[in-house]
Parts: sequence; C-alpha cells; structure tokens
Amino acid sequence: MALWGGRFTQEADARFKDFNDSLRFDYRMAEQDIEGSIGWAKAIASVGIITPQELASLTSALNELLEEVRQNPHSIAGAGFEDIHSYVESRLIDKVGDLGKKLHTGRSRNDQVATDIKLWCRAQISVLAGSIRNLQKKLTLAAEAYKDVVMPGYTHLQRAQPVVFGHWALAYVEMLDRDFIRLENAGRLMNRCPLGSAALAGTAYPVDRDALAKDLGFDEATGNSLDSVSDRDHIAEILGCAAISMMHLSRFAEDLIIYNSGESAFLDLSDRVTSGSSLMPQKKNPDALELIRGKTGRVYGALMGILTTLKALPLAYDKDMQEDKEGLFDALDTWHDCLDMAALVLEDIRIRADRTLEAAKGGYSNATELADYLVSKGVPFREAHHMVGELVVYAIGAGKPLEDLTVDEFRKVSDRIGDDVYPCLEISSALAKRCAKGGVAPEQVAAAIQRMKRHLGI
Repeated sequence: MALWGGRFTQEADARFKDFNDSLRFDYRMAEQDIEGSIGWAKAIASVGIITPQELASLTSALNELLEEVRQNPHSIAGAGFEDIHSYVESRLIDKVGDLGKKLHTGRSRNDQVATDIKLWCRAQISVLAGSIRNLQKKLTLAAEAYKDVVMPGYTHLQRAQPVVFGHWALAYVEMLDRDFIRLENAGRLMNRCPLGSAALAGTAYPVDRDALAKDLGFDEATGNSLDSVSDRDHIAEILGCAAISMMHLSRFAEDLIIYNSGESAFLDLSDRVTSGSSLMPQKKNPDALELIRGKTGRVYGALMGILTTLKALPLAYDKDMQEDKEGLFDALDTWHDCLDMAALVLEDIRIRADRTLEAAKGGYSNATELADYLVSKGVPFREAHHMVGELVVYAIGAGKPLEDLTVDEFRKVSDRIGDDVYPCLEISSALAKRCAKGGVAPEQVAAAIQRMKRHLGI
C-alpha cells in the first residue's frame, strides 16, 4: 500500500517503482521506525488526537511488530513495499485495523526518516566505539608484549632513528583515541530530534517536541522545521569519522604489509589472516591488511557521495536525500569490519626481534647521536650536523657503520671526538636519551603503556 495514492489517477510504472522504492536497503531502520512511531503515538495521545486506550493498543501492536522484525530483519527487504515507513504502517494496520491509520496524523515521512536515520546512527556509534576500544586494547597489549623490541623508525621510508615496537603500536592507539573522541562528538552533534517538524513547516498539533525528544533519548528537539527535515549533517559527520579512522587503519595496514615483506621480514602474520596463491605454492599473502587498505577508498567514496548529493539542494526535503543511506550503511559496515579485522591480525602476530634489531643498527640511524655528542663538546648543532654528514659519507665509502670507525677516523672532521663517543653511538643510549614525554625511552614507553591501560580499563 502506497502512502500517497489519492492524488494520482494512474498506477506507477513498474520501472519507476523499482527505481523509486527503498525498502531493499532502508529496511535496516525498521527498529528505529517503530521506536519513533511509539514515541509519536505518545505525543499525539498527549494532545488528545488518540485516546489512552488507542495509545495502549498502538503501543502493544508496535512492540509486537518490533519483536517480529528483530527475529528476522532481512525478511523485510523483499516484502514489496515502497519503504520502511509504508511497511511498518501497513503491518500496524494489519494488527489493529483502522486505528493504525491514525498514527500518521501530524507527521510526515520527511521528519520520520530524519528521525529514523539519526536513531540508527546513534545506535551504530556505540557499536563502532566498542570496536575502536577493542582494537586499542589489542594494540596496547602488543605494545606491552614487545616494548623492548628495537626496530628502525622511518621517515620517507628511509631508516631514520631507532624506536621500539611498543612505541610504534602506541602511535596507532593515539590515532584511534582521536577517532573515538570524534565519534563521541558526532553523537553529541546529532542528539537533537527532528520529529514533529512534519513535511517542512512543523506539525499542526501542539505536541511538546522537547518531551518527545527526551522520550526518544535525544537531548532536545531541533529548532527549525525547514532545517530539521533537510539536515543530513549527521551522516556527513559520521562518515567523516569513518573516513579519518579508515585512513589510520590503512596506514596501520601499510606498515604491517611492509614489515611482513620478504625484504623487511620484521614479523610473521598468522595463517588465519593470510591467503595463498593459486599458482605459486610458496606464497603467503597479507590479504586481510590489503583489504583494509583497499576498502578505505570505498569509505572515502561514501563521504564524497553524500557531500556531493547535498551540495546544491534547495530547502527543504528533496528525493535526492534517499541517496543518503546505501553509502552510509555500507561505509559503517566496512569500517566496523576493518576495525575488527585489524584486531584479529594482532592476535597471533609474531615480531622477529633479531631482524628488527639488525635493521635498526643499519642505515646510520645513530648519526643524530653523534651530532648531539659534538654539541655536548661545544660544537654548534648546524656545524655538528655538517661534520656528521661528512663522516657518514666517509663511513659508507669505507663500508663501516659509524660505531666501527676509529677515533683517528672520527678526528678527520673534529678533534673534539674522543673514546667517550662510543657509548653514545649504542642503540640503548639513543633510546634512553628520548626521555621527554611521548619519547621512545624505555621509561616513557612503559609509562605510556600503563597510562593507556588505565584509560582503556585493561
């Protein structure tokens, strides 16, 4: 049953119906549509549009329907209705007869769908936040397990300075913490209820919209009916959160793909998150990580899609807005799956400490320590920087690491270098010196791990 047939003298073309109908995807908002309908029934009962007895009948029938859709939500998709609103209304009429036709009094699908999608997004926030926290916990525990494993830190994909694996893992914990905060902020921004805005000008009945909003778990009602039915900022907001977080997950995946490569061989991934080649028997491919990296573009596309859809829409509601859901549903599913897959990757990961240490010793990553040593001897840093650059060129030509140069070789650039330079060139010294907050010194890494464990309740 269509909700709008009286004005029309011809049936809709079947091709238009297929093009127009949205139940195949907006069935996912069935619970929210029913919850919003229960809230609206209470609101119109409060102003005498329906009696207390009718409210009880409607509420009972809607709760019954709610249990039914929870049992098998996917079955709704093929039920043949235009959208989730017409499905719920038709099923309600099946249960209570003509009383069900009263429910839509003073309400429009415009404010109804705006409310449904906000309720749906809010429900996803708690699920997604849980997955973020779970991944943060896995990363923090990995940081603790490998807090002493020395590895090279990189800039420009060139070995730069030594770090430890625990410090690397904590970098992603920090990124994810920002993702969590962004998601919380998105929830606060969408916590105003549009129900009661009707089609665009507001409902014609004197319902207490703030009371209705609180009944549905919102902080308050929205302030302008035109904006209320045309606002999709909350979708762009949560997709923005998803896009930024997927960028973080993609960087995480890229790092591990590089570390897992035969050239690096810093770590081994579990058979549970890798696959083989149909041709080459020896292959073990990091497909879980590659898919995380690949799916990032899919989430970016959803964000760009909604921004493009909204960019030139006149007030108030336009059918273009039906395009807000498929990208949203897919993007949040994808984000959730990628968060959980990243956590799974960490479960059985094995770090090869011998390989990471060997790599950290290469690439002249202790050059900065030598420059700092010269500074401690009174050489201005810029001069020290130049001197060490010359020594690196010499050491490369000699095929030696800096720590294997003799004092006489060091003194080719500065007579201030003595035997006391060698302890400064050790990796342990390089790490220990980075003792300011956020640095890679062992005590700082240990403190950061404990701080994050308390933060995450581990």
